[in-house]
Amino acid sequence: MLSPVPSITLNDGHTLPAVGFGTYRLNGREGVEAIVNATASGYRLLDGAVNYENEGAVGEAVRRSGVARQDLRIASKLPGRHHAYEEALVCIEESLFRTRLDYFDLYLVHWPNPSKDLYVDAWRALIEAQRRGQVKSIGVCNFLPEHLQRIIDATGVKPAVNQIELHPYFPQHEQLAWHREHGIATQSWSPLGRANHLLKDPALQGIAQRLGKTLVQVILRWHHQMGTIALPKAASVQRQRENLAIFDFELSAEDMALIATLATPDGRTFDQDPAHYEEY
Repeated sequence: MLSPVPSITLNDGHTLPAVGFGTYRLNGREGVEAIVNATASGYRLLDGAVNYENEGAVGEAVRRSGVARQDLRIASKLPGRHHAYEEALVCIEESLFRTRLDYFDLYLVHWPNPSKDLYVDAWRALIEAQRRGQVKSIGVCNFLPEHLQRIIDATGVKPAVNQIELHPYFPQHEQLAWHREHGIATQSWSPLGRANHLLKDPALQGIAQRLGKTLVQVILRWHHQMGTIALPKAASVQRQRENLAIFDFELSAEDMALIATLATPDGRTFDQDPAHYEEY
């Protein structure tokens, strides 16, 4: 039997599970089935986005899951092409229509897209959507400290969450410290380091063998002990369950120190640096 998934309390008083389920590329009928299986496996946080083009699948999975709506945490994200204030408000409404949900538990600005310089307007729109009751918690993705400070200074409202690329090759210690100082929860996308060699790393393999765990479980446990909310994606039920089975063991200080040596100067998987990378 799986150990219970603990909750993280956000700066607005709402809570999120300490591990979520990523829905990127889970689309159509097969996507619905995978997401329903994830809820049956114990996931209660489903991470989606407008640009994943699967908000309909996420909403359908919620209805088929048999899990009470108030027990789930459903997230989506505002794409860069709709950062303008009025467009952002309409986009959030369309997200609700596509999912056929009454509200989102979390809605995020997907990327700052600094060259367009509209992310403050986008943030103001999320604040308004929260005021309207369309969204419970609001946050951002891929915002650097300078982006975060600007939206806080402009509105007086701190994001509840910043979702960033984070894995052992790219642990983002300075960004994490900034989040902690300002009371912002960190979610980890690409927690298993997509398209790199993390899943074959000999140091991680050694820890996994000693603990009798999978290498993926070691990485996800590392995220938890780092204080971040990992968002792994898995279509198979076995992998979904394995990815949640990380709360019955602990990495030692020596393990954490060894994993810290894996960091590289710039471990971003696809050079998606928010200072210049943009997504629409």
